[in-house]
Amino acid sequence: MSFLVIPAIDLKGGRCVRLQQGVASAETVYSDDPVAMARYWQDQGAQCLHVVDLDGAFQGQPVHADTVRAVVRALSIPVEIGGGLRTDAHLDAMVQAGVARVILGTRACENEEALQRLAERFGERLAVGIDARQGKVQVKGWTETTGTEAVDLARRMCRLGVRTLIYTDTATDGMLKGPNIPGVSALCEAVTCQVVASGGVASAAHMAALTALRKPNLIGAIVGKALYDKTVTLAELQQAVARSGC
Repeated sequence: MSFLVIPAIDLKGGRCVRLQQGVASAETVYSDDPVAMARYWQDQGAQCLHVVDLDGAFQGQPVHADTVRAVVRALSIPVEIGGGLRTDAHLDAMVQAGVARVILGTRACENEEALQRLAERFGERLAVGIDARQGKVQVKGWTETTGTEAVDLARRMCRLGVRTLIYTDTATDGMLKGPNIPGVSALCEAVTCQVVASGGVASAAHMAALTALRKPNLIGAIVGKALYDKTVTLAELQQAVARSGC
């Protein structure tokens, strides 16, 4: 599997926004039309799109389900969605809407028996998002920091049958200063399942640093603010991946 550069669309109040370190009040609005933005990334060559329902993450239930459905209908590339998916019904609704992968966050930390059942049921269509600050897992839209080590949670998720982990270092998210390379490396080494990195990528050099890890289970990186601020283009990041041979 080739390494994917995955643009992110974060939904808040019906608009495409980016938050700095996940803080709701530190918001920059980039578009009032999420569907048009999704089409733009597909036209730019994206092979997958990462969508986060930020309001859903904060409220504990999906808020932008209709928008997600519209995005899926508008695109031919896979769409993954996270944020507020706390019940089986939430997951079912998104899968029925055509979402390629649903992402659990808070719920994955709360009930391992249920997670194992969901992993068996959804297989490749289920991912778990592990959001961490200084190595400690954060939940409920990054508003609560637990005492759980991200690497320990990753190992548990892998043992329970989760196929893909999305690892976000919340201290680097939206800061444009580069990803947490040691954190990504440690997480990849701890598990055999697939890992997608998120947070901090703002240049071709940052992307090259991730691919230089040569972790066979590191399958992609999610990029948000740098693309919206035009600090780097999607094509430049994809070219960095191509040069690495990944």
